[in-house]
Amino acid sequence: MFVKKYFEEFSLEEVRETIGRTITETDIVMHAGQTGDFFPHHMDAEWCKTQPFQRRIAHGTLIFSVAVGMTASFINEVAMTYGYERLRFTKPVFIGDTIKVKVSIKEMKDHHKRPDYGLVTELVEVFNQHGELVMLCEHILLTQKRPA
Repeated sequence: MFVKKYFEEFSLEEVRETIGRTITETDIVMHAGQTGDFFPHHMDAEWCKTQPFQRRIAHGTLIFSVAVGMTASFINEVAMTYGYERLRFTKPVFIGDTIKVKVSIKEMKDHHKRPDYGLVTELVEVFNQHGELVMLCEHILLTQKRPA
């Protein structure tokens, strides 16, 4: 769905949440193949039995990618991703875990070089099925201001 949501239409009270998505072994294998990250933490079940978590964990970059995709529910024609900051993986995600994403508007400010744009910072929080925070980051949107 295409929308036009200008800078002035965002609000610090805004929160949106996604439905759940279960992380599968196929997700992990595909991500390893796409990235070349075949570290044993993700691929070697026997080796993982000797480690603190006792089982394979999903790549952090997989969880980041899936979570960002889960939040993409519409295309804002007057905004684009400016970047991501403060990315943290706070707990491991295992095969069979179901993640959900909560997005809250954290900050809004003018763009110092482009007065016709503002920066909207979204706090992106990813939770597992137990309600535990497994990942968080800040997503910055470069958003057009409403034409005068």
